[in-house]
Amino acid sequence: MEPQVAALKQKIEDTLCPFGFEVYPFQVAWYNALLPPTFHLPLPGPTLAFLVLSTPAMFDQALKPFLQSCHLQPLTDPVDQCVAYHLSRIRETLPELQMEVIADYEVHPNRRPKILAQTAAHVAGAAYYYQRQDVEADPWGTQHISGVCIHPRFGGWFAIRGVVLLPGTEVPDLQPTKPLDCVPARTDRITLLEGFNFHWRDWTYRDVITPQERYSEEQKAYFSTPPAQRLALLGLDQSSEKPSSASPDLLFTTLIPKKPQNPSRARDWLSPTVSPPESPGP
Repeated sequence: MEPQVAALKQKIEDTLCPFGFEVYPFQVAWYNALLPPTFHLPLPGPTLAFLVLSTPAMFDQALKPFLQSCHLQPLTDPVDQCVAYHLSRIRETLPELQMEVIADYEVHPNRRPKILAQTAAHVAGAAYYYQRQDVEADPWGTQHISGVCIHPRFGGWFAIRGVVLLPGTEVPDLQPTKPLDCVPARTDRITLLEGFNFHWRDWTYRDVITPQERYSEEQKAYFSTPPAQRLALLGLDQSSEKPSSASPDLLFTTLIPKKPQNPSRARDWLSPTVSPPESPGP
């Protein structure tokens, strides 16, 4: 890795990794090369960018402390606010650089995603993006099949949180890192994509490989709960800017699993010409 890139990566990792995040550098050109012009990032090809993802540890190391801090004002979406807070700290780490931070959920006014997160994760070498095109002679006929990223250490137990762009910082000699193909067998890829598309509620697609770490039961309960109901699940008073009088230690010990979100809204980067639905869970 180029010394300049390694130094910047280290600074960002020092800011984010203690809180359960991982950081991966890539060039804008690698990302744009896989997408039609409509989805290109409007920056020179050698522009440096970093993909940021959260590991299972983020829940305990970042979200819980964030909920007990003064940063959660007003209450909206705790996870998005927590991630935005930590991403904003990168600006403080690198104040001398131009920077644009794009969260994975951000869209343009026409609802087109600002970043195709799974494509970015693949080109950054963070996680392999398995799509229908990766299955030879697939069995799905006219069915729409969404793709899914698999992390080499965490399987499906992670979430892509955003991209940090550094306009004006160009690294033409940066060499790409290929993501690890940890699901090489056709039958396993079929199982993975069918699990993600048709049986996502049972979480089993995330175990397509044996992960080093999974979400805890309380974390699964939280992410299985529709966003509008999560504040109530945590015992937080939505009419107040501060947590309710309930003990912070109890916020995550009394979670009751509820129905996950509708998978038809899952973020789907398989076909960039189609507006992607929302993810069935981070």
